[in-house]
Amino acid sequence: MRFASIAPYKRAQKVSGTKNMETKSSCPYCGVGCGVIIQHDGARVIEVRGDPAHPANFGRLCTKGSTLHFTTRPETRLLYPELRSSKGEARQRVSWDQALDTAATRFADIIKAHGPDSVGFYISGQLLTEDYYVFNKLMKGLIGSNNVDTNSRLCMSSAVAAYKQTLGADAPPCAYEDFDHSDCMLIAGANPAFAHPIAFRRIEDARAARPDKKLIVVDPRRTDTAASADLHLAILPGTDIWLFNAMLHVLLWDGYVNLPWVRAHTEGFDALRDAVREVTPAVAAGICGVKAEDIVTAARWWGEAQAPMSLWCMGLNQSHHGTHNGTALIALSLAVGKIGQPGCGPFSLTGQPNAMGGREVGGLANLLSAHRDLANPEHRAEVATLWGVDSVPEAPGLSAVEMFEAVRAGKVRALWIACTNPAHSMPQQALIREALEKCEFVVLQEAYANTETAQYADLLLPASTWAEKEGTVTNSERRITHVNAAIPGPGETRADWAIARDFALKLGEKLGRVDAPRLFDYPTVEAVFREHAESTRGRDLDITGLSYAVLDELGPQQWPFPEGAEQGASRLYAEGKFSTTSGKAQFIVPATSLTAESIDARYPLRLTTGRLRDQWHSMSRTGKAARLYNHVDEPRIDLNSSDLDRRSLRDGDLVRVKSRRGSVILRAHVTEEVRPGHAFIAMHWGRNVLSSSGANELTLNNVDPHSKQPELKHAAVQIEKVELPYQALLMRSAVHADVANSLALERAAALEPWLRRFDYAAVSLAGRDFAIVVLRIAHSAPIPAEWLEQLDALMDLQGEHCMAYADARRGVSKKALVEDNMLTGLRLTGETAAGGWLKELMIERAPTDTVRRWLFAPLPKAPIASVGRGRIVCNCLNVAESEIRAAVAEGKDLAALQATLKCGTSCGSCVPELKRLIAAGTPASV
Repeated sequence: MRFASIAPYKRAQKVSGTKNMETKSSCPYCGVGCGVIIQHDGARVIEVRGDPAHPANFGRLCTKGSTLHFTTRPETRLLYPELRSSKGEARQRVSWDQALDTAATRFADIIKAHGPDSVGFYISGQLLTEDYYVFNKLMKGLIGSNNVDTNSRLCMSSAVAAYKQTLGADAPPCAYEDFDHSDCMLIAGANPAFAHPIAFRRIEDARAARPDKKLIVVDPRRTDTAASADLHLAILPGTDIWLFNAMLHVLLWDGYVNLPWVRAHTEGFDALRDAVREVTPAVAAGICGVKAEDIVTAARWWGEAQAPMSLWCMGLNQSHHGTHNGTALIALSLAVGKIGQPGCGPFSLTGQPNAMGGREVGGLANLLSAHRDLANPEHRAEVATLWGVDSVPEAPGLSAVEMFEAVRAGKVRALWIACTNPAHSMPQQALIREALEKCEFVVLQEAYANTETAQYADLLLPASTWAEKEGTVTNSERRITHVNAAIPGPGETRADWAIARDFALKLGEKLGRVDAPRLFDYPTVEAVFREHAESTRGRDLDITGLSYAVLDELGPQQWPFPEGAEQGASRLYAEGKFSTTSGKAQFIVPATSLTAESIDARYPLRLTTGRLRDQWHSMSRTGKAARLYNHVDEPRIDLNSSDLDRRSLRDGDLVRVKSRRGSVILRAHVTEEVRPGHAFIAMHWGRNVLSSSGANELTLNNVDPHSKQPELKHAAVQIEKVELPYQALLMRSAVHADVANSLALERAAALEPWLRRFDYAAVSLAGRDFAIVVLRIAHSAPIPAEWLEQLDALMDLQGEHCMAYADARRGVSKKALVEDNMLTGLRLTGETAAGGWLKELMIERAPTDTVRRWLFAPLPKAPIASVGRGRIVCNCLNVAESEIRAAVAEGKDLAALQATLKCGTSCGSCVPELKRLIAAGTPASV
């Protein structure tokens, strides 16, 4: 889409005022790729707002994007290179020259002794495309191995494989504008209301404009996305293929298949038709756990639609048959011949901001630049010629799970990790910790010093991060945005591409590669982009018509954008010609196995994992914004009330969740979003905020044979109540906002080593403009007095303003710090039931005059006047659940809620929840 006028886009590029400037960039969270305008003073980010000229979001931002300026704080940033001389020793600050020289020496020695495949790079979908390109060339063009893989392997590699198997190329054929044209949307294995909120806002707008548009959602949970659907198919985890095959069966039986188009533009249909012949809705219903008539309804809506469109994400991809989940879904579009037209086609929603860009440059162990295949000798020769090297290695490199297995086995001896956190995000965490502990030399190139992976690094390299970097990113609809740096990075941080380039030059010298200076002759980041663009010439993603200047002038553009083009392509395959050898799309007969792990009497619950609305990945960025904890403030496991009743458990009890690989202790949370026999844990909580590794302590590392993507979405688990009678709650804030926010982050990081001392411990933030650090503890034995003294000192719960109370007979001790007539610190030991309303007192910064006598009352019941507002539903406008509850009870609908309370009128991320609560009559506990 071309802009009506390019002037507004250019004008905001960098506007100077008396004090502040504005710089265009892109949101660093999900693959929607929203444009943002950063307001700054040249040294720090002051505010962030959506870019109204960016075609991905037109000015909208979700709760995470709209709070980006709260996350650009210096606390927990890695500022200088740090090196340790041997395992177990503390790291010491070193110069960049010493750091890179040491890394080059260690890598060169290992390569000379054990070969190129004895080292590996594990990089990230949060890198910019230029960063990715240099790393890919460094491993494949200089070192001579394909051992470079990415955390995109964990999220999008099954979609890549599915697109390639069916359409011939890793090229999503759709655009966001297709949401407006589609009359039937099928969302499978995705919760865009939480994970891609701005895309979901566009879907909501499209449905409002066309009330007859059908929305089908396939998800084991009744998520906010599912609650918005006309038809929710709550299938059992891992049964997606059976559902899609049954829908195809109905399309065939009822005559909806466009056979002339299928014969003209596809191959393999007869084999798939035969495979689904016996997969009736009744058969699939018994396997999937849904009604046969609902399967028929979904299929008929799809078949009758003029413009059917499917969207999918991790729920399909993160499976040991994730590729065939995708091919089975894509088959529904091919069967009706609806692809390449407005509103039609299979649309993979990318998880990370630049997973697409990484795929474009071949940043996976089995790919080469510009969507070339490693197995194709002509493609390898093309890349070798482009780079000016003799050859590119032929053998596929190690994918993510394989790489860490090789590290654990001693086959990969040096590992370079950049911009990702495998000690949190990889499955079966016990094996990952073992691998990192065994690895001879671990380099971590990272912006944050306190990620779970940082403790295993022998060398830490400080990288610049969002708002400090220039380059490009590609979003889910193939749209490339030029990212501009607004402020310099703190300390000695460097851009990721520059770190990789400088390391390549040193490594090349030690390996005797005299061509290294030529290979990595990149004086600027734009020089990298120009080489990347040239590598795409004549390919399906040809962007030889793009440059930074063109992107600055025309705005973000979709590929392909070949030389001479005036704009990018909104959609692909309009003429029915595909990127396969024959030019025809391929139907694939999918595997019909179910989940990689079955439930049984010992492990009777089906656990699924996913995202929260207001957190991102391992929270190294979102974890800095206190208000992003207000929707969900503690790690938990969501369970159906019947499963709690069956085990004599109550909402809020601590339970041990155990799989065949490990166990964690979490707080049980009752919700009707999950079916009986199911459970849900958010992926975000890990060992830097919890006494365990969270969800991935439980998951398994079985991988899809085609994509090598692990099954992170499902595991069989059991739960049991744990008796941890010795509990404590510590909270600390400050009178002034800057002090409160700074100290909260510093104290949260300092508390991390304490978490493993207790059977259960979790640290989080609370509050809004004044951050509060919160530490919850539950232990099986009395908490030693010296531990409490040390925690009191760490939280600064001392001094003349700190009141204390102790009841040795009851095992209760309490401390409260009151400053300027406000409660700014608290420690409850032995009796923590009053913590809820006291936390609300701190959040609201209410005067303590009227409640002072209640602080140390023998009974924990709160005074009526101090009953808190409760959980925050609308983070933007600070609207609480209790306020919404009262308004709904008065009969207010969504429009009335928005008019009176203003909830849902800013970013809109809470709108699906508001609708669900209104539909329920009274707000549900979520």
